[in-house]
Amino acid sequence: MQLAKISPKRQITIPQEAFKKLELEVGEYLEVEITDGGLLLIPQKVISKDQSWFWTKEWQSKEREADEAINKGDLSGPFESGKDLIRHLKKQR
Repeated sequence: MQLAKISPKRQITIPQEAFKKLELEVGEYLEVEITDGGLLLIPQKVISKDQSWFWTKEWQSKEREADEAINKGDLSGPFESGKDLIRHLKKQR
């Protein structure tokens, strides 16, 4: 069992083993959830508002789809110019 002591400023130190296992970094945020028996600390990544679109379910679904296509080798190009790319895309319709 790992113990953490509460300091006079209500701060706790995360035991080194847990810190390493969860791959935490100094300055990261933890969500604090109150449970029936105590506290649950959940590591969180804070995302800038101007980057939040990338982490939507829809965008991430398309990212996975693109990764699968790349892994299968389902690619086109490279192209010599933008015009060649546009020509190729029109043929794909």
